[in-house]
Amino acid sequence: MDFFTALRNENATAFKQKTYKRGELLVPFGVTSTDIFLITSGACRIYLQNADNEHTIRFGYQNSLITALDSFIEDKPTVFEIQALRKTTAEILTRQDLENFIANKPDRLISYNEILKQLVIQQMEREHDLLTLSPVDRYNRVLARSPQLFQHIPLKYIASYLRMTPETLSRIRKS
Repeated sequence: MDFFTALRNENATAFKQKTYKRGELLVPFGVTSTDIFLITSGACRIYLQNADNEHTIRFGYQNSLITALDSFIEDKPTVFEIQALRKTTAEILTRQDLENFIANKPDRLISYNEILKQLVIQQMEREHDLLTLSPVDRYNRVLARSPQLFQHIPLKYIASYLRMTPETLSRIRKS
């Protein structure tokens, strides 16, 4: 049984289900959120906003787990926002319930640490791609790594994720 199946089976009453409208924030900037969201339908993004732009840094869609990681880990207000890109339903679990699930079970702690390790590796690969690859190469890497992204996420957000304009993404896709 995988980690998430066991988590769901043993904590069925701890999970709270909520549906978000398109554009609604699951987690707003400046809020302390120690919840994790298992997306059961729909799609969302995690992004930063500054005076000039929004910078999409991660996506969640069916069977994805997302959280405002800074707030989740450090129990402080987040610098990110999590927004539903279309009607999205999520199962929500608190950090405390997750920690109770992991407590005193070495195999669960190992699985949880593996999930965190994969998250760090994914983020490092993304940073490497953004710093070293051309827009075409970034597009091709994302297409190879996550082809389903293009089925779930509007192109303007994928362009933001790839650090290019929607027009540049459109040109790259046509060529």
